[in-house]
Amino acid sequence: MGTLTKLFDPDRVAVVGATTREGAVGRAVTSNLLADFDGETVPVNPNYDEVLDTPCVTSIDDANADIAVVVVPPSIVLDAIEACGEAGTQNVVVITAGFGETGEDGAAREQRLADLAEEYNLNVVGPNSLGIISTPSGMNATFGPENALSGGLSFMSQSGAFVTAVLDWANDNGVGFKDVVSLGNKAVLDETDFVDHWGGDPETDVIIGYLEGITDGREFIETARETARDTPIVAVKSGRTSAGAQAASSHTGTLAGSEKAYEAGLDQAGVIRAESVDDLFDAAGILGSQPLPDTDSIAIVTNAGGPGVMATDAVGDAGLNLASFAPKTTDALRESMPAEANIHNPVDVIGDADVDRFGKALEIALADDHVGAALVLAAPTATIDFDALGDTVRETVETTDAPVAACLMGGDRTREPTRKLQKAGIPCYFDPARGIDSLATLAEYRDIRQREYADPMSFDVDRERAREVLETVHDRDDNRLGVEAMELLDAYGITTPAGSIVDSPSRAAAVAADVDGDVVMKIVSPDILHKSDIGGVAVGVATADVADTYETLITRARNYQPNATILGVQVQEMVDLDAGVETIVGMNRDPQFGPLLMFGLGGIFVEVMEDTTFRVAPVSEPEAHEMTREIQSAPLLRGARGRDPVDVDAIVDTIGRLSQLVTDFPAIVELDINPLVALPDADGEANAAAVDVRLTVDPEILD
Repeated sequence: MGTLTKLFDPDRVAVVGATTREGAVGRAVTSNLLADFDGETVPVNPNYDEVLDTPCVTSIDDANADIAVVVVPPSIVLDAIEACGEAGTQNVVVITAGFGETGEDGAAREQRLADLAEEYNLNVVGPNSLGIISTPSGMNATFGPENALSGGLSFMSQSGAFVTAVLDWANDNGVGFKDVVSLGNKAVLDETDFVDHWGGDPETDVIIGYLEGITDGREFIETARETARDTPIVAVKSGRTSAGAQAASSHTGTLAGSEKAYEAGLDQAGVIRAESVDDLFDAAGILGSQPLPDTDSIAIVTNAGGPGVMATDAVGDAGLNLASFAPKTTDALRESMPAEANIHNPVDVIGDADVDRFGKALEIALADDHVGAALVLAAPTATIDFDALGDTVRETVETTDAPVAACLMGGDRTREPTRKLQKAGIPCYFDPARGIDSLATLAEYRDIRQREYADPMSFDVDRERAREVLETVHDRDDNRLGVEAMELLDAYGITTPAGSIVDSPSRAAAVAADVDGDVVMKIVSPDILHKSDIGGVAVGVATADVADTYETLITRARNYQPNATILGVQVQEMVDLDAGVETIVGMNRDPQFGPLLMFGLGGIFVEVMEDTTFRVAPVSEPEAHEMTREIQSAPLLRGARGRDPVDVDAIVDTIGRLSQLVTDFPAIVELDINPLVALPDADGEANAAAVDVRLTVDPEILD
């Protein structure tokens, strides 16, 4: 892929398949370009001398174009792509459908398109794309019904219909764009390429997107992280329901699903997640027009008690807080407001307030060093002129570095003042909650910009020993490993209790004799996943009883599943579960993002409580620490109700080692360490122990 500069700033655009036929896509694209494009539009069609009064050439060789917009039938698209490559036209927009979205034949055609793009080093948008727009040059290379207004948003969408709907809405609401891209099938260029390009574009203030999937999750995270340091990225991601989750056999796989991967991946990428179209454009609007707040403390100035309470609730819901005014602020408000007014936050200037009183209260609140941002909230009264209030708000905002949002709650009388406020870069809403949520978006982006990304955790490990354990799946009827793979964890420095797997009562007794205290015994069988459910686990077995317990466990397993493969019995040192906290560390491999790590409350309740958090591997030490703080049960780890705090650093170490393991071996499809028992600090001793493990291996990838 080459630079995308000429894709958005071309001198000449060729329409391959231009036509005069009414209703044809080729005619619509040509017409849109001729209407507004500052450069030259070149129709390409051997059947015409001219199209829409514009000279037509017979082939792309004669066009000398920076971009070719391809609208020919799918059967000859590949010929057109090859011709573009031969002609040196590096940028191609394929509007034609009939590729990967249509089945096996279309998918093969799409792969051939991608191969040609690689061969000729072409930038290809699509296929199955609505087209692209770039407003500085007036280029509308789409078959949509209208062009975009000029502005600072660059917008990409996997849905062409969503693009046309957004442009129609945006034109009615005065929302402008720098570039617009309908991604189509993303055979060559994808969301990562455009994030990378727009991140270096000084005319793009905010990147927004509608995404249904991400082609390469890891690459997207790395690219978006760099871009988001200077340019905010906001995205709506569809497909959030459980219908999109993949079937899985492990706890991690069951709880993960695609939505968890996207939630973790977008957060790690520094992308602000919008839950709706309103959220998307609320976030984009305020990010492109208002400064970032120094603190999360909000001041509310209102003439309406009820809406003020609604805004106050929204502050808490958004994770912000009401600013506590300094004494000089409350003194100034007391001097300026009537006795009936509330001079504490939220400031209620009461219903008879005129514009001067409103403006004075806002000025005083914004002057307080404790105030990070402010919401102006006004309901219609006989004493408020919304036009004059809008003027006052704009004048006051010019004197502050704090972000300000407004809520003018009303109908016709608020429309023109709202338009003027928004034109001045002050977002204005009817709903107080939307105003607060927008201010919260600024705080979220401030935190993203302040993140310090560390390198992934790395340890000295025994990769060859780990590979030998994984390769044992070649000798099995299935690809699942259980406690017989504890050596895999040992190879990566993850602490496991003393013990081993034995195949006779006498061997069981010998192993138990070397363990200090009573032991735990478990059936080892790839066919029996939930061993405790069939009585396949014995806890607190004295050394004298180990041989008999071995026989009992084998008998229970045989009675439960006569044809099960029994590898033996694991004899293991007992870990004092009461002294620690049972957690789970696991991984499920996501198709887009790769290894998705999970940490949470473990034991037998993991799928009932679902107290978990996720990250895309590999993770850094700060990210692993964040995982231990994010679960609802975090107080248990740090000491609650008189319990001793556990060794969180040992948990972090285990997360890091597992992260390295599943990154090193893509053949590991799923893996659970459950429970990972986190114990209180004890100098010189292992303070987190992996008691059980279960994993699924893809033998073909391992080879």
